Amino acid sequence: MTDAELCAHLATHAGRLLHDLQISGRFTGKALGDEGDTRANAYLCEALRRERPADALLSEEEQDCTDRCDVDRVWIVDPLDGTREYSEGRSDWAVHVALAVGGVAKAGAVALPAMNMTLRSDNPLALAVANHPPRMVVSRTRPAAEAIAVAEILSAELVPMGSAGAKAMAVVRGEADIYLHTGGQYEWDNCAPVAVAQAAGLHCSRIDGSPMLYNARNPYLPDLLICRTELVPSIMAALKA
Repeated sequence: MTDAELCAHLATHAGRLLHDLQISGRFTGKALGDEGDTRANAYLCEALRRERPADALLSEEEQDCTDRCDVDRVWIVDPLDGTREYSEGRSDWAVHVALAVGGVAKAGAVALPAMNMTLRSDNPLALAVANHPPRMVVSRTRPAAEAIAVAEILSAELVPMGSAGAKAMAVVRGEADIYLHTGGQYEWDNCAPVAVAQAAGLHCSRIDGSPMLYNARNPYLPDLLICRTELVPSIMAALKA
């Protein structure tokens, strides 16, 4: 199984585990989120340590060990991206599995279990026709001031949504054209989405235009831009304004 195939396989199966738990009715609210995080993390970490024992691992739900920084290949996973949405019974949550090599997102998959869909870097979707006016996905609870300001300059329609993975994949799927985030994230929030978005031909960078780099000693990665390439100049000009 290739690295990309493993990403897709694990994200899909973790997503099914989580979806089955969500609809089972056995847990609700915060207890559902906690149980989902625990189960998905245990499944993904056990599988990766079995299938790629020489590689390092960075998971939101595991104690971080910076020894991973001495390893070229590191798996970066978010077992349940959008725990709040998942706990509320919503559909805008995701599972992220990615491999970074030399600090670059090389392979990844984002499962959207409630949509019965896994988007993957080794089988990218063809880009849809752009929306006019452009559509920008933002947090449904705390949209970033910079994103709102850029949307106003570009006359973009705001699309509130839950998890980072769901928002990024909305751009990949053509439901939106821009995902601009400045509210703070970690590597596990965006490594898999970036791998999938880049494979689909989208622009991915920090908001200053610098590349997305992974496996840093501090995994905090506060800002992100995923968008159609033709929108990059106008978005960067709006950010400077």
